[in-house]
Amino acid sequence: MTFQTSARSAANDLSDSRWLQLVARGGYAVSGVLHMIIGWVAVRIAIPGSSSSGTSADQSGALAEIKETAWGPAFLWFAVVALVALVVWQITEAIVGGSPRGDDSTKQKAARAKAAAKAVVYLVLAGLAFGVVTGESSGGGGEKVTRWLMSSGLGKVAVAAAGLAIVVVGGYHVYKGVTKKFREDLAGGPGGQLGRGVDVTGVAGYVAKGVALVVVGGLFVVGAVQADPEKASGLDVALKSLADLPYGKVLLVLVGVGFVAYGVYSFARSRYARM
Repeated sequence: MTFQTSARSAANDLSDSRWLQLVARGGYAVSGVLHMIIGWVAVRIAIPGSSSSGTSADQSGALAEIKETAWGPAFLWFAVVALVALVVWQITEAIVGGSPRGDDSTKQKAARAKAAAKAVVYLVLAGLAFGVVTGESSGGGGEKVTRWLMSSGLGKVAVAAAGLAIVVVGGYHVYKGVTKKFREDLAGGPGGQLGRGVDVTGVAGYVAKGVALVVVGGLFVVGAVQADPEKASGLDVALKSLADLPYGKVLLVLVGVGFVAYGVYSFARSRYARM
């Protein structure tokens, strides 16, 4: 038995672990809570006279707001554990590539690459949650990296390339929402009114998140061209920039509501995700 075969066999066994799947599903629920808070903050920013309480409209801001609640620390520790479990599960999927396990077709290779990318995203989120709950969060870390990259011509190209990649991901989110392709992530699902509710929140959520990601990526490109790291600062800056556009506050409210919808969909995904 080769090392590759052994690794796939071990990953396959771990991926099928009911305990790992159960805890990993909690990671989707955590993501849902964060998206709902981000959406609510975005709506508060858009409504005149409403205070956003200085909260950043991104994952770090949502985690910080959770920490201030009575149940915040306990939830954040749960978030760390659940997200790490989701990272482990995504890594196993990156190794075995979904069903049929071990298939080396182009489709399965793409599925493995997608799982690996998701593992990185959830690992970063787990790190943010750990930093907030332990009081060791290094706010502005991403901006520092962007500033460092923009200090050289090659770095600016890298930032612009990252921006274009984010735009592509955002566009795919919109496509996934409009075509209801997100249904492929679910193993069955509820029927009747509840099933229609999952569809509605999935469509609204993916489209809204896609729009936000397109804006984030666009600002990265603009920031690279103008050598302005302030513009390439992530989701918070992107959402707040929408408010400065014509009818931007209306668009920001719609995006905020969409983020809340994505959060609701994430709860359904935690229950019905294909694992």
